[in-house]
Amino acid sequence: MVAKSTFEIAISEPRTHIRVTLPTGDVLEAPVNTPIMYFLEANRRNHPQLYNNEIMGGILNGRLRELAYEVQHDSTLAPVLHSTSDGGRIYRRSLTLLLTAAVDEVFPGVKVGVKHSIPEGGYYCELRNREPFTPAELEQLSARMHAIAAADEPITKRVVPLTEALSLFQARQADDKLRLLEQRTRDDLTLYQLRSRTDYYFGYMLPSTKYLTDFWLTHTAEGFILRFPRSDSPTELQTETQNTKLTDIFRETNKWLQVLGVEDIGRLNHITRAGRSAELILVAEALHEKRVAYIAEQIYNGYQNGDRRVVLIAGPSASGKTTFAKRLAVQLLASGLRPFALELDNYFVDRDATPRDASGEYDFEALGALNVARFNEDLLKLTAGQQVQLPRFDFISGKSVPGMMAQLDENQVLIIEGIHGLNPELVPSLPQDTIYRVYVSALTQVNVDAHNRVPTTDVRLLRRIVRDARNRGYTATDTLQRWGSVRRGEKRNIFPHQENADIMFNSALVYELTALRPLTEPLLRQVKPNTPAHIEANRLLSFLGWVRPLSKEEITTIPDTSLLREFIGGSNLEHYHPDTLSG
Repeated sequence: MVAKSTFEIAISEPRTHIRVTLPTGDVLEAPVNTPIMYFLEANRRNHPQLYNNEIMGGILNGRLRELAYEVQHDSTLAPVLHSTSDGGRIYRRSLTLLLTAAVDEVFPGVKVGVKHSIPEGGYYCELRNREPFTPAELEQLSARMHAIAAADEPITKRVVPLTEALSLFQARQADDKLRLLEQRTRDDLTLYQLRSRTDYYFGYMLPSTKYLTDFWLTHTAEGFILRFPRSDSPTELQTETQNTKLTDIFRETNKWLQVLGVEDIGRLNHITRAGRSAELILVAEALHEKRVAYIAEQIYNGYQNGDRRVVLIAGPSASGKTTFAKRLAVQLLASGLRPFALELDNYFVDRDATPRDASGEYDFEALGALNVARFNEDLLKLTAGQQVQLPRFDFISGKSVPGMMAQLDENQVLIIEGIHGLNPELVPSLPQDTIYRVYVSALTQVNVDAHNRVPTTDVRLLRRIVRDARNRGYTATDTLQRWGSVRRGEKRNIFPHQENADIMFNSALVYELTALRPLTEPLLRQVKPNTPAHIEANRLLSFLGWVRPLSKEEITTIPDTSLLREFIGGSNLEHYHPDTLSG
């Protein structure tokens, strides 16, 4: 006998309203298909203290959504502010659409390309089919952009058949988009429109131009800079500074890309599709080696003149500093100098004297975590040819203990790698002519197309995901969860000092995305859905989908000495260490 159900079952009319739960605990009700922007704006009115900068999007049921996204079911919702990475990307992407729409209206037929970012917040842009704008022309363009922004013009989204998108870009002679779409596996494409400008953008947009309140245009000799707030200071534009060394690197990279014939990811895909990846790899690696040899020559020449006894190397995470230092050591040996690696980690202060961060945890990345006075004293003695007893840090006991005796010979140069290498406060006692500072980072990357940039931060993150899985057994989730802390440390300890470098080494390799895709995709697909890490993993997977991957056989053509081997494995430099100081 079946027990009688205690539940009353009845036919109900379809619901006309849905409920959304916010992190504040508020539950808001509205008609089905209400855009998420209205829920978030209502929540901001109730809790203004939690919204100290503009809303750029939302996390709906664990997935990133744009403000115009319509909610159809009961859901959880959290705001995405400009101060977050995703919020900053949405703002910059929408601002780029505003720029191209204004160019269309003020200078019909002119094509503008976004080249690279600048540290203070901005994109360096160049015109692709005419001479650079004059200052007066740039003023015209700026006025139109601000007028469109003030008019609160809608930015609309359409999903169109791929054939329609191809026709649009063919009529516009947008070769970069046409090359890119050869890699498209779906039969549709999402397009965004602002006034008369329709285009493809990789990622979400704002619903209208009213959000684009902070920007300006700066004239340069060869192009212009579209300035905007950085995500870490979304309510203000940073003061522009002269980054001459960084500018030189960008110019050098443009020359390299011309030599390689790689203008964008579509061009890169053409090369790999044509079976020319081995040639591309060889030329890219040769350009790297040429730069390393040049840096070694500068150090050698300085040494011959009686200085340059200390080489300090710094750079952000996954920039390839370790391999660079080893390749530099080999080049110095070829020049007749004997490099010696001095371990900066041995100069940690005792653990109980280590400074703590805001959360009370030991801050091992702070300059105060190092015994700077002892470090300078030892360097002065070493560069003077004196014998020194070096410290050794015992990581088990957390104490500094006596280490080996050391003395530099006449033809020996110290190589020291560390995050504070470019900070003048690390070596205040050393004469400047004894120091040669090198900044290493993936400073540029081939872009998706003329208007969709590939942040070099993403490339470093992909490198680190592969290396962490191979060397440390970390999952992609582990690496993604740590990345925010890593980035904060870089912004505090490394980036402010990058222009102190005597020279910069761009560790980016034009082909590396084709090698990283088949290695990172399986790791990213294992990230658990409906988690913050999955939002980032999904973004990276979508981006990598535009890149034609190298086969296993093609990956084997990457030289064993390549900087990329530090991350993907197979480096014959892995077990090579420049001679450590010994007495």
